[in-house]
Amino acid sequence: MKEAGLTHGGFYAHFASRDALLVEALEHAGQQSADRLNRGNSARQAQGASPFRALIEGYLSDRHLIDTEGGCAVAALAGEMPRQAPEVRAAAAQRVRSLVQRVANTLPEGTPPDAAAAVASQLVGALQLARALGNNAEGKALLAANRHALLVQHEGLQ
Repeated sequence: MKEAGLTHGGFYAHFASRDALLVEALEHAGQQSADRLNRGNSARQAQGASPFRALIEGYLSDRHLIDTEGGCAVAALAGEMPRQAPEVRAAAAQRVRSLVQRVANTLPEGTPPDAAAAVASQLVGALQLARALGNNAEGKALLAANRHALLVQHEGLQ
């Protein structure tokens, strides 16, 4: 607040409530995360990766493992949402829906409709577990195993 030239009270006065602030923060973080993911996916696709492979490689990357400040809001906050107010949970649920839709948009044609939710769940869970293990060989190996498993399952990679 000091760096922004505001007091805590002056800052909070811009929001109707603490929960309104959290909703705005979730929406902002989600948009920033989506923008970063889009840029990375575009670069990987320009190098020949399929949309699905680009998403998997970007989301389950070593870089995303260490980017806890700018990474996926869903992975960072999912465990906290059950304790939040209904409007904050609704904003978080929208972030989850957006992630599932992003996955659905990249899946190969003919993939069962419920696969997007399963893949999104695996992405988030793998990232959370890798972060729990740390930015080390064990955390990176967990990400690599999930990347490989998803690409084998959905793109036939061997």
